Amino acid sequence: MAKPGQGPLDETIHAQARLSIVAFLAGLESTGFTALRDALGMTDGNLSTHLRKLEDAGYVETDKKFIDRKPHTSVRLTKIGRQAFADYLRALEQLLGKPQNPGDDR
Repeated sequence: MAKPGQGPLDETIHAQARLSIVAFLAGLESTGFTALRDALGMTDGNLSTHLRKLEDAGYVETDKKFIDRKPHTSVRLTKIGRQAFADYLRALEQLLGKPQNPGDDR
């Protein structure tokens, strides 16, 4: 569900870059920062900025560690983030007039 004071769509997710991030992560347990950046065609700085916004909302978590002396950042969608994305998709379906249940002709 959208946050209070927002329209029907969660504005934290609705921004194109953040929607791409959340949609990509929804299909995975977690992924590396570099893999996410490359898959979405974003710059390091742009991805970092959008991840910070999603982190501040509690939608994603990042884990920074060293593997073979190289920094590695993994990113995952939190339970709250998964629920927010599901709510976002439901709200989008309602706006588009798509029935929520298959076979529902309303």
